Amino acid sequence: MPPKLDPDAISIVVLRAVGGEVGATSSLAPKIGPLGLSPKKVGDDIAKETKDWKGLKVTVKLTIQNRKADVSVVPSAAALIIRALKEPARDRKKEKNIKHNGNITWKDVITAAKTMRARSMARKMSGTVKEILGTAQSVGCTVDGRHPHDLIEEIDSGEREVEDYNV
Repeated sequence: MPPKLDPDAISIVVLRAVGGEVGATSSLAPKIGPLGLSPKKVGDDIAKETKDWKGLKVTVKLTIQNRKADVSVVPSAAALIIRALKEPARDRKKEKNIKHNGNITWKDVITAAKTMRARSMARKMSGTVKEILGTAQSVGCTVDGRHPHDLIEEIDSGEREVEDYNV
């Protein structure tokens, strides 16, 4: 028989889930079953916690202590940008290959960069902003009606100033 788990030990499980939807319990079971948790209950908790991110794939961090799972959402840059586009909720099963050709503001980019700053490898805030602009380019949207790469070139040349922000 395997050894008993220490109730005070903290386990962290990171997984991808679709916001607002109860994922397949069969994919949760091998990850959290050995920790003594019910996959169905944790799936419901994830769905409840990610309802703000409906229809978007987000990374979910489960902090498990004393057989209780604490769910927190760790948004990706793409999820933050798609959320800033304020697109209507869609049915993933019916609508595929969506073109996100909307427009976001410079303020949305800065807000997303501040959220991602802790996980970014860039030394300065301008590097994090350029990461977000690159993601906006790959998503297919524009920033204040301009192509994101034009803004990256402005930051590189010094025309556009990005103030530093430390977490």
